[in-house]
Amino acid sequence: MNKKIITAVTLVGMALSSLAMADDKHTVNLKMKDGDMMPLTLYAPANKIIRINVSNVGKGPVEFESTQLVKEKVLAPGASSVVVIAPKKPGTYIFFDDFHLNKPKGKLIVK
Repeated sequence: MNKKIITAVTLVGMALSSLAMADDKHTVNLKMKDGDMMPLTLYAPANKIIRINVSNVGKGPVEFESTQLVKEKVLAPGASSVVVIAPKKPGTYIFFDDFHLNKPKGKLIVK
């Protein structure tokens, strides 16, 4: 087979593979401000990698934490980060700000 054809077929295969991998992820956004979370409920599809873009828009540090998801992330004021969660079965998973335990807890609802 011609080298150009092999290269073209390889590139098409890599592009299709990238599209399939991108389809396996779901991204949601969460803002945290001095213990308040916006929105308080996040939604994601089952059996996909979940990326939570977390931003601290408050004046003090916050900590995204979930014992059910086995994740924790401390953010300084003005900082942003991503929490990556392995594919989950349908259900409700609780998260909270460990620095502000008196505030309402958030929910990740996976359907």
